[in-house]
Amino acid sequence: MTVAALDIGGTHVSGGRVDVASGRVAGLVRVEYEPHAERGDLLERIVAVARGAGAGAQAIGVAVPGPFDYANGICTIRGVAKLDALYGLDLRHALAEACEIAPRSVVFLNDAEAFLLGEAGYGAARGYDRAIGLTLGTGLGSAFLAGGAIVREGNGVPPGGEVHLLSFRGAPVEDRLSARGLRARTADGRDARELAAAARAGETAARRVWDDFAAELVELLEPIVSGFEPACIVVGGSIARAWDLLGPGLESALPGVAVVRAAHIDDAALLGAGRFALSSAVSP
Repeated sequence: MTVAALDIGGTHVSGGRVDVASGRVAGLVRVEYEPHAERGDLLERIVAVARGAGAGAQAIGVAVPGPFDYANGICTIRGVAKLDALYGLDLRHALAEACEIAPRSVVFLNDAEAFLLGEAGYGAARGYDRAIGLTLGTGLGSAFLAGGAIVREGNGVPPGGEVHLLSFRGAPVEDRLSARGLRARTADGRDARELAAAARAGETAARRVWDDFAAELVELLEPIVSGFEPACIVVGGSIARAWDLLGPGLESALPGVAVVRAAHIDDAALLGAGRFALSSAVSP
């Protein structure tokens, strides 16, 4: 079966053809957009990537952040500072029409779960029976894997596996542990890339921001790790690109757990979505 995949994020959409056997993505395309753009602009860019990736595909897996009606392919994102304009959109039929494929052959899954499936199948979480996947970027995505399958309940697993819904120090987790949370720690509003460059150049204040971010992430994770007992925590998302600054604080504070950066930081979600499509989509 020919499989394509899309990864719809808060600031971009990427897509490609997935070779599930080898774990490779061919023809990878990434298109940027503003998270608060109008529906027409967002849909035009998503559909353009889908046409390129999905031409001739028999199944398409789509990784997308929640809240989302994954079973029916309808966007229910609202009030999370990204993609609000897509609320109520039947994305399954929009993509099926654009790619000239049966709607039942377009399947959806949470982007963090797709990320973890990709890393478990082909990357840094491969070979681990119990793993947690975290994506740190515009938000904080999370997924839990046990026995090779995604789980959304059990010891240490927050409701639905959604760490971002937890409260942290009396406030929403993403107020502190996300790209905007990282930026909020600075007086001048520098983003993750700028803070990383400053820390690597020896700026003490920037280095402290990364140390504090890592320490707070550990504080959040400790009870989760104690309950779920993962063998591995794999971290992706744009913030994970500064692993030299973030990783040591996580690795040293969570002994007994392999805390690693994603091996496929750009396409793990596509690989996971491709695996999911192969097993879930109903071809014509």
